[in-house]
Amino acid sequence: MSPLDISLADLIARLDEELPAADELARISAARLRAQTLADLGDQLVDHYVGKARRAGASWSEIGDAIGVSKQAAQQRHTPAAFERFTDLNRHGIVLAQEAARSHRHDSIGTEHLLLGLLGEPRGLAYELLVARAGSEQRVRDAVEAALPPAGEKALRGHIAFRPESKQAIDQARAAAADLGHDWVGTEHMLLALLHVDPSPAASILRDLGFTPDDLRESVTTEIARRSAAPESR
Repeated sequence: MSPLDISLADLIARLDEELPAADELARISAARLRAQTLADLGDQLVDHYVGKARRAGASWSEIGDAIGVSKQAAQQRHTPAAFERFTDLNRHGIVLAQEAARSHRHDSIGTEHLLLGLLGEPRGLAYELLVARAGSEQRVRDAVEAALPPAGEKALRGHIAFRPESKQAIDQARAAAADLGHDWVGTEHMLLALLHVDPSPAASILRDLGFTPDDLRESVTTEIARRSAAPESR
Protein backbone atom coordinates (compact mmCIF):
# COMPACT_ATOMS: atom_id res chain seq x y z
CA MET A 1 0.00 0.00 0.00
CA SER A 2 1.36 3.41 -0.93
CA PRO A 3 1.76 5.96 1.89
CA LEU A 4 -0.78 8.73 2.36
CA ASP A 5 -0.05 11.79 0.28
CA ILE A 6 0.22 13.89 3.43
CA SER A 7 2.77 14.06 6.21
CA LEU A 8 3.13 15.57 9.66
CA ALA A 9 5.48 18.13 8.14
CA ASP A 10 2.75 19.12 5.66
CA LEU A 11 0.21 19.60 8.44
CA ILE A 12 2.63 21.67 10.52
CA ALA A 13 3.63 23.84 7.57
CA ARG A 14 -0.01 24.47 6.63
CA LEU A 15 -1.02 25.45 10.16
CA ASP A 16 2.03 27.72 10.60
CA GLU A 17 1.30 29.36 7.24
CA GLU A 18 -2.33 30.04 8.12
CA LEU A 19 -1.58 31.30 11.65
CA PRO A 20 1.67 33.26 11.30
CA ALA A 21 0.98 35.59 14.24
CA ALA A 22 -0.45 33.00 16.64
CA ASP A 23 1.41 31.98 19.78
CA GLU A 24 2.14 28.35 20.61
CA LEU A 25 -0.92 27.92 22.84
CA ALA A 26 -3.22 29.15 20.07
CA ARG A 27 -1.55 26.72 17.70
CA ILE A 28 -2.18 23.87 20.12
CA SER A 29 -5.90 24.69 20.06
CA ALA A 30 -5.91 24.89 16.26
CA ALA A 31 -4.00 21.62 15.99
CA ARG A 32 -6.52 19.86 18.26
CA LEU A 33 -9.41 21.05 16.10
CA ARG A 34 -7.70 19.76 12.98
CA ALA A 35 -6.92 16.46 14.63
CA GLN A 36 -10.63 16.01 15.39
CA THR A 37 -11.51 16.81 11.77
CA LEU A 38 -8.96 14.27 10.52
CA ALA A 39 -10.48 11.68 12.86
CA ASP A 40 -13.98 12.44 11.54
CA LEU A 41 -12.77 12.09 7.96
CA GLY A 42 -11.05 8.82 8.86
CA ASP A 43 -14.34 7.47 10.19
CA GLN A 44 -16.03 8.49 6.95
CA LEU A 45 -13.32 6.75 4.94
CA VAL A 46 -13.96 3.48 6.77
CA ASP A 47 -17.75 3.95 6.46
CA HIS A 48 -17.38 4.45 2.70
CA TYR A 49 -15.66 1.11 2.21
CA VAL A 50 -17.86 -0.71 4.70
CA GLY A 51 -20.85 0.41 2.64
CA LYS A 52 -19.24 -0.85 -0.56
CA ALA A 53 -18.39 -4.16 1.09
CA ARG A 54 -21.95 -4.61 2.34
CA ARG A 55 -23.36 -3.88 -1.13
CA ALA A 56 -20.94 -6.47 -2.54
CA GLY A 57 -22.34 -9.07 -0.12
CA ALA A 58 -19.79 -9.08 2.71
CA SER A 59 -21.09 -10.17 6.11
CA TRP A 60 -20.68 -8.17 9.31
CA SER A 61 -18.39 -10.92 10.61
CA GLU A 62 -16.10 -10.49 7.60
CA ILE A 63 -16.16 -6.71 7.95
CA GLY A 64 -15.38 -7.00 11.66
CA ASP A 65 -12.38 -9.19 10.85
CA ALA A 66 -11.16 -6.61 8.30
CA ILE A 67 -11.46 -3.78 10.83
CA GLY A 68 -10.11 -5.82 13.72
CA VAL A 69 -13.24 -5.73 15.90
CA SER A 70 -16.09 -8.08 16.68
CA LYS A 71 -19.08 -8.52 14.39
CA GLN A 72 -21.26 -6.67 16.89
CA ALA A 73 -18.85 -3.74 17.21
CA ALA A 74 -18.55 -3.39 13.44
CA GLN A 75 -22.32 -3.40 13.03
CA GLN A 76 -22.88 -0.88 15.80
CA ARG A 77 -20.26 1.53 14.48
CA HIS A 78 -20.97 1.33 10.77
CA THR A 79 -24.63 0.49 10.23
CA PRO A 80 -26.01 3.19 7.88
CA ALA A 81 -28.12 5.67 9.78
CA ALA A 82 -28.59 9.41 9.55
CA PHE A 83 -26.38 9.98 6.51
CA GLU A 84 -27.24 6.96 4.40
CA ARG A 85 -27.15 7.85 0.69
CA PHE A 86 -25.39 11.14 1.45
CA THR A 87 -22.58 11.71 -1.05
CA ASP A 88 -19.00 11.92 0.15
CA LEU A 89 -18.97 15.65 -0.65
CA ASN A 90 -22.11 16.22 1.41
CA ARG A 91 -20.75 14.18 4.32
CA HIS A 92 -17.54 16.20 4.17
CA GLY A 93 -19.59 19.40 4.30
CA ILE A 94 -21.24 18.14 7.50
CA VAL A 95 -17.83 17.39 9.01
CA LEU A 96 -16.79 20.94 8.12
CA ALA A 97 -19.97 22.26 9.74
CA GLN A 98 -18.97 20.51 12.96
CA GLU A 99 -15.48 21.97 12.66
CA ALA A 100 -16.97 25.44 12.14
CA ALA A 101 -19.05 25.09 15.30
CA ARG A 102 -16.03 23.86 17.23
CA SER A 103 -13.69 26.57 15.94
CA HIS A 104 -16.23 29.24 16.93
CA ARG A 105 -16.59 27.52 20.33
CA HIS A 106 -20.30 26.88 19.84
CA ASP A 107 -21.97 24.02 21.69
CA SER A 108 -24.30 22.97 18.85
CA ILE A 109 -24.42 22.86 15.05
CA GLY A 110 -26.87 25.29 13.50
CA THR A 111 -28.04 25.79 9.93
CA GLU A 112 -25.48 28.58 9.61
CA HIS A 113 -22.72 26.07 10.32
CA LEU A 114 -24.17 23.72 7.70
CA LEU A 115 -24.04 26.58 5.22
CA LEU A 116 -20.39 27.18 6.08
CA GLY A 117 -19.81 23.48 5.52
CA LEU A 118 -21.19 23.74 1.98
CA LEU A 119 -18.86 26.68 1.35
CA GLY A 120 -15.94 24.53 2.46
CA GLU A 121 -16.54 21.94 -0.28
CA PRO A 122 -15.85 23.76 -3.60
CA ARG A 123 -16.33 20.56 -5.63
CA GLY A 124 -19.98 20.44 -4.63
CA LEU A 125 -22.87 21.73 -6.70
CA ALA A 126 -24.13 23.76 -3.74
CA TYR A 127 -20.89 25.76 -3.71
CA GLU A 128 -21.22 26.50 -7.41
CA LEU A 129 -24.81 27.69 -6.99
CA LEU A 130 -23.97 29.81 -3.96
CA VAL A 131 -21.06 31.59 -5.62
CA ALA A 132 -22.94 32.07 -8.89
CA ARG A 133 -25.83 33.76 -7.08
CA ALA A 134 -23.78 35.82 -4.61
CA GLY A 135 -20.99 36.79 -7.01
CA SER A 136 -18.23 35.57 -4.71
CA GLU A 137 -17.56 33.06 -1.97
CA GLN A 138 -16.52 35.88 0.35
CA ARG A 139 -19.91 37.56 0.15
CA VAL A 140 -21.62 34.39 1.33
CA ARG A 141 -19.02 33.80 4.00
CA ASP A 142 -19.36 37.36 5.32
CA ALA A 143 -23.15 36.97 5.51
CA VAL A 144 -22.81 33.74 7.48
CA GLU A 145 -20.17 35.13 9.82
CA ALA A 146 -22.45 38.08 10.57
CA ALA A 147 -25.24 35.68 11.55
CA LEU A 148 -23.15 33.49 13.84
CA PRO A 149 -23.83 33.70 17.58
CA PRO A 150 -21.07 35.01 19.85
CA ALA A 151 -18.18 32.63 20.48
CA GLY A 152 -18.29 30.54 23.62
CA GLU A 153 -15.65 30.48 26.31
CA LYS A 154 -13.94 27.32 25.10
CA ALA A 155 -14.19 24.76 22.32
CA LEU A 156 -15.95 21.47 23.03
CA ARG A 157 -14.23 18.13 22.66
CA GLY A 158 -15.74 15.21 20.81
CA HIS A 159 -19.17 15.14 19.22
CA ILE A 160 -21.19 18.35 18.90
CA ALA A 161 -24.97 17.96 18.69
CA PHE A 162 -27.18 19.29 15.92
CA ARG A 163 -29.80 21.87 16.77
CA PRO A 164 -33.42 20.87 15.99
CA GLU A 165 -33.50 23.03 12.86
CA SER A 166 -30.31 21.38 11.61
CA LYS A 167 -31.79 17.93 12.13
CA GLN A 168 -34.81 19.17 10.19
CA ALA A 169 -32.51 20.34 7.38
CA ILE A 170 -30.91 16.87 7.17
CA ASP A 171 -34.38 15.31 6.93
CA GLN A 172 -35.43 17.91 4.36
CA ALA A 173 -32.32 17.14 2.27
CA ARG A 174 -33.46 13.52 1.99
CA ALA A 175 -36.95 14.70 1.07
CA ALA A 176 -35.57 17.06 -1.59
CA ALA A 177 -33.60 14.21 -3.15
CA ALA A 178 -36.66 11.97 -3.18
CA ASP A 179 -38.80 14.74 -4.65
CA LEU A 180 -36.35 15.11 -7.54
CA GLY A 181 -36.16 11.35 -8.05
CA HIS A 182 -32.50 11.12 -7.03
CA ASP A 183 -31.01 8.10 -5.26
CA TRP A 184 -28.28 10.19 -3.63
CA VAL A 185 -28.39 13.12 -1.19
CA GLY A 186 -25.90 15.71 -2.39
CA THR A 187 -24.79 19.18 -1.40
CA GLU A 188 -27.44 20.60 -3.73
CA HIS A 189 -30.18 18.84 -1.75
CA MET A 190 -28.76 20.22 1.48
CA LEU A 191 -28.86 23.71 -0.02
CA LEU A 192 -32.50 23.23 -1.00
CA ALA A 193 -33.23 21.99 2.51
CA LEU A 194 -31.57 24.96 4.20
CA LEU A 195 -33.75 27.35 2.22
CA HIS A 196 -36.89 25.46 3.26
CA VAL A 197 -36.13 25.30 7.00
CA ASP A 198 -37.68 28.62 7.90
CA PRO A 199 -37.25 30.40 10.21
CA SER A 200 -33.55 29.68 10.48
CA PRO A 201 -30.34 31.70 10.05
CA ALA A 202 -29.41 29.87 6.83
CA ALA A 203 -32.81 30.46 5.25
CA SER A 204 -32.60 34.18 6.04
CA ILE A 205 -29.10 34.40 4.57
CA LEU A 206 -30.12 32.56 1.40
CA ARG A 207 -33.20 34.75 0.90
CA ASP A 208 -31.09 37.88 1.38
CA LEU A 209 -28.73 36.58 -1.31
CA GLY A 210 -31.68 36.34 -3.70
CA PHE A 211 -32.56 32.64 -3.56
CA THR A 212 -36.17 31.50 -3.84
CA PRO A 213 -37.35 27.88 -3.52
CA ASP A 214 -38.67 27.64 -7.08
CA ASP A 215 -35.64 29.28 -8.69
CA LEU A 216 -33.21 27.18 -6.67
CA ARG A 217 -35.03 23.97 -7.55
CA GLU A 218 -34.90 24.88 -11.23
CA SER A 219 -31.19 25.69 -10.99
CA VAL A 220 -30.49 22.37 -9.29
CA THR A 221 -32.44 20.45 -11.93
CA THR A 222 -30.60 22.23 -14.75
CA GLU A 223 -27.16 21.74 -13.22
CA ILE A 224 -27.79 18.08 -12.40
CA ALA A 225 -28.56 17.49 -16.07
CA ARG A 226 -25.35 19.28 -17.04
CA ARG A 227 -23.29 17.29 -14.54
CA SER A 228 -24.92 13.93 -15.28
CA ALA A 229 -21.69 12.69 -16.87
CA ALA A 230 -19.76 13.46 -13.66
CA PRO A 231 -21.86 12.30 -10.68
CA GLU A 232 -18.86 12.49 -8.37
CA SER A 233 -19.21 16.30 -8.53
CA ARG A 234 -22.17 16.30 -6.18
